[in-house]
Amino acid sequence: MPVARHVLAHAAERPSRLAVCGPGGELTYAGLAERISGAARHLRDRGVGPGSMVAVALADPVELLTAVLAADLAGATPLVGDPAWDRRRWDHLTTASLAARISAPLPQVAGPPVEGEARPDDLAWACFSSGSTGRPRAVIRTRASWTGSYSHLDRLAGIGLDDVVLVPGPLVSSLYAFAALHTLATGATAVVPGRWPGRSLAAHLDSASVVHVVPHRLPDVLRRPGSLRVAVVGGAALDAGGGCRRAAPPTASLRVAVVGGAALDAGARAQAAAAGVRVVSYYGATELSFVAADTDGSGLRPFPGVEIEVRTGAHGPLGEVWVRSPWLSQGYLAGAAGPLRRDAGGWVTVGDLAEPYRAGQVLRLRGRGDGAIQTGGATVVPEDVEEVLRQVPGVGDVVVVGLPHPSLGSVVTAVVEAPPARQPPRALLEATARGALDAAQRPRRWFVVPSLPRNPTGKPARAQVADRLAGGDPEIRRLV
Repeated sequence: MPVARHVLAHAAERPSRLAVCGPGGELTYAGLAERISGAARHLRDRGVGPGSMVAVALADPVELLTAVLAADLAGATPLVGDPAWDRRRWDHLTTASLAARISAPLPQVAGPPVEGEARPDDLAWACFSSGSTGRPRAVIRTRASWTGSYSHLDRLAGIGLDDVVLVPGPLVSSLYAFAALHTLATGATAVVPGRWPGRSLAAHLDSASVVHVVPHRLPDVLRRPGSLRVAVVGGAALDAGGGCRRAAPPTASLRVAVVGGAALDAGARAQAAAAGVRVVSYYGATELSFVAADTDGSGLRPFPGVEIEVRTGAHGPLGEVWVRSPWLSQGYLAGAAGPLRRDAGGWVTVGDLAEPYRAGQVLRLRGRGDGAIQTGGATVVPEDVEEVLRQVPGVGDVVVVGLPHPSLGSVVTAVVEAPPARQPPRALLEATARGALDAAQRPRRWFVVPSLPRNPTGKPARAQVADRLAGGDPEIRRLV
């Protein structure tokens, strides 16, 4: 069933329940259902319907969700992109016929209910993925591959009707878009600031029982000042401090953090447990959706419905992760090139590496194959090195890349994120590397930068870091 029709059903059952709360306003389920229906009628009047693709690029997250759901109700495929892109950028990235571009809030048109037959194999969602390589490409998926996993996530994370779910990132990211739409399909309240809240994080968390984050943001969530009190929001826009102004009496603390996008270290889990927050982490990709989840800290195991193979041979002791599941995308729009590959048996991969794996075991990821560094005949997986260096006091985050070397092929290079006043000593970094890494893995060149470039999900943009290093960016300085 389309997510929009879930919203209409929730509006009929609990019309006054707050559906979505953003920086510019809020909507109850009744209000959201009315907006969706009126906007869907407008789209239908413009000839937008089944088989159409609609580009949605709105800065306001509530308006963006309204437009996405209106397209969904009209039977079209919404393609969510960056509101900063101009028409030329859209044309370059899509190379496909778009029925409409939505860059302003949709007008409301009165009339009868929007009717239409929806099938599980309809192309019902499209979004952009840049992964760790930089160039965005549009990934398209069926309705079943997008919404069929909702009930499994509800069960694994314990998300239900009475939850208030904080989605603290840009909805152009598939991770955060999925989180917001899953929340609305469930009938819970989605708090969508549209970007990382920064100083207002504590106020946002005071009105949340669940939060979706990427790994490097989890420590910020757990060390927030103030109480862990939670309120079930009854209906209000975000106030100046970031929270929802009107709320029902407090009922529970923040209890679940859903963490996706990269490895999660044991220290973060321990910190979460001390704060009384359960962590549900998962591994996936925009092209693959969910692949594996860790609900209790025991390690990643296949997400419901997913089969996993790790095929060894081309990457030394490691192998490529291949997946077969109901949650896979259809591929890239207009046949664009990308890391997604398929075989004749219905298995797909995006090139992620893992240790050898057998059914029933824990999946131990080791990064992306196309990011591996070949140095002096050895293969170094950057994520292995980064995991060690992130433990050094003063390191906000770190990216490890390979820089060209005349005899070694590449030399392992670390770019540390740290403010100028609190840069970790190079000697401490090198001592940590000597104590925990093999000789080939240890960085030979060290740089520091106040802030790493990041992709829309918040993960460091490895390719941008490498490009900036190669270009002699003066902001990236040698660590001496």
